[in-house]
Amino acid sequence: MYEVTKTMEVAGAHFLVLLYKSKCQNLHGHNWKISVTCQNETLNESGMVIDFTEIKRIVNQLDHENINHFVAQPTAENIAKWICDQIPHCVRVSVQESEGNMACYIK
Repeated sequence: MYEVTKTMEVAGAHFLVLLYKSKCQNLHGHNWKISVTCQNETLNESGMVIDFTEIKRIVNQLDHENINHFVAQPTAENIAKWICDQIPHCVRVSVQESEGNMACYIK
């Protein structure tokens, strides 16, 4: 099994629709640290699981954007799943919203 991981940071804004009162209901921003892990039994014709630039291209769609335009309820958990669903061979995405607060989606 081959495995690759790319970690990057994106800045973006979002707001959450919650069942309780929270300042997170207001539009606000974060610098998210995102780690994407892809696995595959074989390598492509270029000798890769996936090109790191393909991972970067997909994750960078969120950079300096309102993430609500991509993910209906953009919690760190839902952002992680959305990213994982976009990337071939992706098996795990970690989204660190702030220091000490991280969510992971594992396929």
